[in-house]
Amino acid sequence: MKIMLDDLSGPEIAALIREHLQGMAEESPPESVHALDLNGLRRPDVTFWSAWEQGELLGCGALKELDPSHGEIKSMRTASAHLRKGVARSILAHIIEEARRRGYRQLSLETGSMASFEPARQLYAAFGFEECGPFADYTLDPYSTFMTREL
Repeated sequence: MKIMLDDLSGPEIAALIREHLQGMAEESPPESVHALDLNGLRRPDVTFWSAWEQGELLGCGALKELDPSHGEIKSMRTASAHLRKGVARSILAHIIEEARRRGYRQLSLETGSMASFEPARQLYAAFGFEECGPFADYTLDPYSTFMTREL
């Protein structure tokens, strides 16, 4: 698996982001969907990576800088054909390493609170993330689980 910076211009990544946004919209009311679209992922405060193997897109993830010491994980998504193969684990490890390299002291994320998000919450917990209150511009939301960890 090769994890690389992605400029979000390829059709494969556009399709995966559409799938991601559709999945979020099916699980949560519109005001509770915090996923970024392609334009949001292209902002200068967001770095985006995709994971590939033999020309096939496996998944993606992004890191948003909240301030010089705090980053947020965004757009973690594994392609449906590659679920439970360690793709998300590899991308998450890559993002954490990049956050450390940047000198961030804290890394946070927002994910769903519903049962379908339990595998994601378990993955984040395995990497040392703990539930916390809302951060940045988030507010309490019954559809959200907020997690953070010190680096």
